[in-house]
Amino acid sequence: MLLSHENLPQAIADIDALDELLCRPSRALIDDLRKTAGDIMILGVAGKMGPTLAGLAKAAAPERRVIGVARFSDPTIKDWLQARGVETINCDLLDEAAIRALPKAANIVFMAGRKFGAEGDLSLTWAMNAHVPALVAQAFSASRIVAFSTGCVYPFVPVDGKGSDEDMPPNPPGEYAQSCVGRERMFEYFSRKYSTPGRLFRLNYAIDMRYGVLHDIASKVLQGKPIDVSLGHVNFIWQGDAAAQALRCLAHCDTPTSPINVSGHEILAVRDLAAKFGQRFGRAPVIVGKEEPTAWLTDTSQAVKLFGLPVVDTEQLISWTADWVSRSMPSLGKPTKYEVRDGRY
Repeated sequence: MLLSHENLPQAIADIDALDELLCRPSRALIDDLRKTAGDIMILGVAGKMGPTLAGLAKAAAPERRVIGVARFSDPTIKDWLQARGVETINCDLLDEAAIRALPKAANIVFMAGRKFGAEGDLSLTWAMNAHVPALVAQAFSASRIVAFSTGCVYPFVPVDGKGSDEDMPPNPPGEYAQSCVGRERMFEYFSRKYSTPGRLFRLNYAIDMRYGVLHDIASKVLQGKPIDVSLGHVNFIWQGDAAAQALRCLAHCDTPTSPINVSGHEILAVRDLAAKFGQRFGRAPVIVGKEEPTAWLTDTSQAVKLFGLPVVDTEQLISWTADWVSRSMPSLGKPTKYEVRDGRY
């Protein structure tokens, strides 16, 4: 079954159903992948979103070789990928020789990086977020490279506007986000040097039932925990839609590489989202703080023009999340920290 807005389930029963839905391709994804020949390799595949993207790529192009690369400190992820026909290679991406020994795939999706705990070892954060990209960009100079980045490279912008567009110069608070600018600059430099086609995939808040902005807000409402609205506006996107857009970017690369903002097209108030969960749970949210006039927000007009609107809309995400959280279904236990304003993660 292909993914479309018309055949979405009313609720997601369990993790198996969630995995199936996240890895269900749309016709648009299948068509775009047909425009790009060659193997697909995902570097840093073992993170929160990597398995979904790899499984989706294999489902959309079953005849293609899809390779997932990571250290695989959790061996169950390797088993999950292999069960879906994704090849796996163990590799420490801080090892330059190991990177150069990897197969020269025509299509690279770079997902490696360090965020949570970034303040605990800033030198490692910079090594992962800027040094590793330089190594990868040189080793795969003949490939297409879609490199995951973040909307956090932008400065805060007014919440009553459209958000940052791709022409806004990066100027973020905090060393984590600054290191992400470093990641982009490395891919940009080597893309210019070697004429490597690519995209810098500036993603804001992918939503999975087990984590994400909505999971954080819904859980706090249900548990009666305070919700800080000082960073009071967000945009987010279903993880399946975000993974599909990343893969579709392989057919929409620029030389030199260029940024593209990816998130939901709506700017949503945290207070309003909390109220919607409160109505579903029959309890009033505990709101603390006061909305600041600025937030990290992106304008996704370019992505909407290329890919259309996300398949899964906000109301569907709220409904799925409320159902999942109310049934005490599994959580990854990894808060997004969307409310952080100083860039310290």
